[in-house]
Amino acid sequence: MRIAVAGATGNIGARTVAALEQAGHEAVRISRSLGVDLSTGEGLDAALTGVDAVVDATSHETADRDAAVAYFGTSTRNLLAAEERAGVRHHVLLSIVGVDRVEGNAHYAGKREQERLVAEGPVPWTIVPFTQFHDFAATVTSWTEQDGVATIPPLLVQPIAPADVADILAEIATGAPQGRYRDVAGPEPQDLVDMARRTNEARGHAVKLVPTWSSLLGAEMAGDVLLPGDDARIAPTTFDEWLAKPH
Repeated sequence: MRIAVAGATGNIGARTVAALEQAGHEAVRISRSLGVDLSTGEGLDAALTGVDAVVDATSHETADRDAAVAYFGTSTRNLLAAEERAGVRHHVLLSIVGVDRVEGNAHYAGKREQERLVAEGPVPWTIVPFTQFHDFAATVTSWTEQDGVATIPPLLVQPIAPADVADILAEIATGAPQGRYRDVAGPEPQDLVDMARRTNEARGHAVKLVPTWSSLLGAEMAGDVLLPGDDARIAPTTFDEWLAKPH
């Protein structure tokens, strides 16, 4: 199959391209750095020529709710319109477990808009909600670290390895559209503060962690809000196994 990956140079997108190619498919890379701009639609029609399916693994970091909704809305509309013109038969969206349960987070608001457009759009679709990735704790501490101190919210998560996310996206993209897919998570619940501590130790990175809720990740994410549903698909790689590998 010929499968396009939007966000192809990102954390998950690059791995999804590799997983598709390893399985013998042709992967088409869609990324602004490669001359295809989802915000303007530039280069999209050419990129999607002859494409059977599209995986949208794009991300956009902003703390501004309106900016997140605008970015995800515009890029998704452009992508779906180009897919319809090209006759693409399957749109696969990387989404987040619990995206409807968290109101105040800008990124989640953008992802909800993205989900809405895909579900109402012209291209048959599968939306796949994943839990946080194994590298999420390191990402959060990098946002707040200053002078050897980082604040981090005491979230309960059930993290998944980025490589497992890519493998599952590649698998789903090569099959028939399934609508809303079940939650996908890693094997074990973890405390985000502990994950950050263990990640820093494994990487030889000295930083003092201060557990606290923040404006980005507030108390509305506490408890089991970010955990997967009972019927979740469980990916194989544990946090310990991931941590033991070089990154």
